[in-house]
Amino acid sequence: MDLIFPSLVLFVLVGYVRGSFDSRRHNGTGHHEYCVLGAGPAGLQMGYFLSKAKRDYVILERNSGPGSFFTRYPRHRKLISINKIHTGRRNREFNLRHDWNSLLSNKPDLLFKSVSSEFYPPADAFPLYLSMFVKGVGLRVQYGVDVGRIRAVQSATGRSYILTDQHGSEYTCSVLLVATGLWVPQTVDFVGSDLVEGYESISTNPEDYRDQAVLILGKGNSAFETAQSILGRASRVHMLSSSPVRLAWQTHYVGDLRAVNNELLDTYQLKSLDGLVEARLEKIVIAKREERSKKKRGGRTKEQKTKLYLTLKKYLEKNQEGKNSSEVTGEELPGYHIDNFPTRKPYDRVIRCLGFRFNFSIFDSSACPPNSENAKGRLPAVTAWYEGRNTPGLFVLGTAAHSRDYRSSAGGFVHGFRYTVRAVHHVLEHRYHSNPWPSATLLTTQLQSWILKRVGEASGPYQMFEVLGDVILLRGDHCEYVEEFPVQALPHFSSLSGHKVSSHGLLVLVMQYGKKKIDYLGRGRAETDWTKAFKSNFLHPVLYYYDTLPTEEEMKLRPHGWPLPRPKALHHMVEDFLTEWDGPMSHVQPLRRFLEHCVQTDLRSFYAESCFRSSLTHRKPPLFCQHGYLKKQGVAHVSQPSQHVHDAGLRPNEQDAGASEADSAFPNYLARAGASISSGLKLDV
Repeated sequence: MDLIFPSLVLFVLVGYVRGSFDSRRHNGTGHHEYCVLGAGPAGLQMGYFLSKAKRDYVILERNSGPGSFFTRYPRHRKLISINKIHTGRRNREFNLRHDWNSLLSNKPDLLFKSVSSEFYPPADAFPLYLSMFVKGVGLRVQYGVDVGRIRAVQSATGRSYILTDQHGSEYTCSVLLVATGLWVPQTVDFVGSDLVEGYESISTNPEDYRDQAVLILGKGNSAFETAQSILGRASRVHMLSSSPVRLAWQTHYVGDLRAVNNELLDTYQLKSLDGLVEARLEKIVIAKREERSKKKRGGRTKEQKTKLYLTLKKYLEKNQEGKNSSEVTGEELPGYHIDNFPTRKPYDRVIRCLGFRFNFSIFDSSACPPNSENAKGRLPAVTAWYEGRNTPGLFVLGTAAHSRDYRSSAGGFVHGFRYTVRAVHHVLEHRYHSNPWPSATLLTTQLQSWILKRVGEASGPYQMFEVLGDVILLRGDHCEYVEEFPVQALPHFSSLSGHKVSSHGLLVLVMQYGKKKIDYLGRGRAETDWTKAFKSNFLHPVLYYYDTLPTEEEMKLRPHGWPLPRPKALHHMVEDFLTEWDGPMSHVQPLRRFLEHCVQTDLRSFYAESCFRSSLTHRKPPLFCQHGYLKKQGVAHVSQPSQHVHDAGLRPNEQDAGASEADSAFPNYLARAGASISSGLKLDV
């Protein structure tokens, strides 16, 4: 364990005990503008944004400290979230791409690396970090408040939510932000399910499995984590689920099996007694039978033991059908019907590792969001802006909101939902406080450099690929840059963000993986030719150009696997091994020509002499010259296009009246100037 870890424990505990005492002393009922239910990472992240905006809020936590889930899980006390401290860069935004545990704040020293330097940190470090976060940003958390009932009421002033705790105290709020996570164990009802041990209660001492045959139900990370911990003690470990193993490095979904937990794949493929099988859990039977005593040499007999057998429902005798009895005869075991049945031998124990589900039981019918259609209904159904369906004013945060990007992005994990929580806060600020989504106003000539900056360092779209995207509102000679908007909510962009789309249209920048299934370790797995950028397989930037906002119907009919509907023009930036996307020929020039196609003007940079000549030969010289040389602001002398944005900054520009309408800053001089617009690019979709 890190040397810095124990040294921080006493410091944090002193602050935590003081904070816990203060929160209990001031505990009381009353009305709040915002109630945040749960002091896990999602709840604390939202608390930070509410506190920064000086809103009336309270965070309610049933346990005695923040992040209580991580005091128990994962059971074998090792996180699989990356904590890559050394990246060779000092850019905080870039480094968050590889820091999967820190929460967002304006304090540069309040990062997870303060409590652990291990690449896969100990689980105990995370509650410690969350306690430091609470103290560091001064969040208002009330501990020991176990909310057992939530109901909605309608009054003349609008809808509100009433939360009742274990003492009968009530907390009323206008907006309820549910950040309880998933902690109810997922179970499947089958014959003999009462003989199965749960992941939440099994022994974590490997010696307790010495020379035992173990069957694990499930093939996710909790299942493989359990298998890996007992491989050196158990006689054999078998794993069963309805689907084959999904490897995270193949699916690009971090919830699938990670390499840090997959040692059993080696022992399975190298035929060392362990193995994987597939069967629907609803169709299996776990049966117990007393093992007959057998005589040993010397006249002693084995001790009689209860063994567990895996069989199938279809082998049960007719008179057993419909009964939840685990007593079976020899004729009902699979080996009687198929002599080489894979799991015909008995097991000493069967362990259920099927993950967790959302706790719907605390919600009254007036406040309960419906079950999601995906994830086997384990999650609440939410809108594209994370508001519960049919529950206005109730938003779901964190892992529980993962139904929006289940098995497709990182919204169920800290390094993903810290950004979706920020997006929800922007929605709240606009809806309830009339503050539009934060944006930057750029000159159109700065757009290319700003996009290159974002794709080279931004962590939000990088982690929440295909879910959060930058929306660029074209306004003629300038544009508004709106960062990290939920792209599935694009039809509602204006009402959610407070920004209008002009007749010039908009661009949407997202990060995407390729959709073609390939051998991700084979030759030819990566594309390097920029003319074939649309064939990129690994994470890369993609720009969509629309002249108007897509409709809800167009979103529903978008091509399978696409995050957005078909645009007017589409541009893929070819994947880059270093994820920098700054190659002058491979990335910068194709991007410029695509942007020129969309804004219908020349975006090249010019020296002062070229601007002078252009002003003598054209009624309207290039936009770059208009913004600099002709306004006596000079022309930046930079050799690297990506450097341009740092020199230009976010300086306010002089906007003409009615700039959101058709703007005369876009003359038809391009043909006379001989500018090339997206030549050679694949723009048809």
